[in-house]
Amino acid sequence: MSAPVEIVERVVVMADHPCLPGHFPGQPVVPGVVLLDRVAGCLERGGHGRLGRISAVKFLAPMLPGEVAELHLTVDRARVRFRITRGDVGILNGEGELA
Repeated sequence: MSAPVEIVERVVVMADHPCLPGHFPGQPVVPGVVLLDRVAGCLERGGHGRLGRISAVKFLAPMLPGEVAELHLTVDRARVRFRITRGDVGILNGEGELA
């Protein structure tokens, strides 16, 4: 049995990201799907495989373009837990399973 693996990665979505003009005009907010894509990408870059299923996710606060946040990811066998925070503020948290 292996110990859980913990990863921390910086998250920034720049103001010129193609998803932002329509989300929302005049007051852009980073879409949740972009943040979840960062979770999936972190897993793959870390050699843990693909995110197969998200069983729960809760969006707690908006993330604005250019803001710096941290992705905290724990992989325990096939289970994945994740959260994105900006300082002491939670942006999202959730869990899922590897494919």
